[in-house]
Amino acid sequence: MNNALIQLLVLAGIAVFLILKLRSVLGTREGFEKPPLADEVKKPVPRGFEVIEGGPDRDITDHAADGSPTARALAAMKQVEPDFSVNTFLQGARGAYEMILMAFERGDIAAIRPFLSQDVYDSFAAAVQAREEQGLTVEANFVGIREMALHDATFDDATREAEVSVRFTGELTTVVRNKAGDVIEGSPTEGKRQRDVWTFARVMGAADPNWQLVATGE
Repeated sequence: MNNALIQLLVLAGIAVFLILKLRSVLGTREGFEKPPLADEVKKPVPRGFEVIEGGPDRDITDHAADGSPTARALAAMKQVEPDFSVNTFLQGARGAYEMILMAFERGDIAAIRPFLSQDVYDSFAAAVQAREEQGLTVEANFVGIREMALHDATFDDATREAEVSVRFTGELTTVVRNKAGDVIEGSPTEGKRQRDVWTFARVMGAADPNWQLVATGE
């Protein structure tokens, strides 16, 4: 065996060794790991596609359609008062609904006076007085809120007054008794569902954080 053949065999052995070494370090491609095609390497971004930093505000779009008048009003409220949260507002509205509704049913509206506008307070007071004049008493028990959703929102840029309407479906038991104590309406065991749309108002950015009930309806 001449020197040239020996050198060739040595080089071939080295090449095999290097190939095996590289395979152990880099691994092998299997399955769907095929090399990318030329046109897959770089895909042009379609023209006209605009990326908005941060995306839509989910605190708003979870409750109102993106771009709707209600969503725009809520966004304007946040511009004036960045700490304002729709979710937090709705949590407070849930508690306010039970508190105000039960105070009205029981005729104890003095305790909720700070949370009512003058018009709503006068309306509630007149209804309570009419019951008292007839000698009627109401026993009420709040069962719970079955449904609740943001209904509408408006914002006045000039006055910064915000109004948010919420739709409630509450369940409660009520018993109305006459002067003699006889039940003339309702049942202590059978609940009834009550549907309301309440509107709360507040001047955004004001020091007073409390919202007032300014309108009730169905």
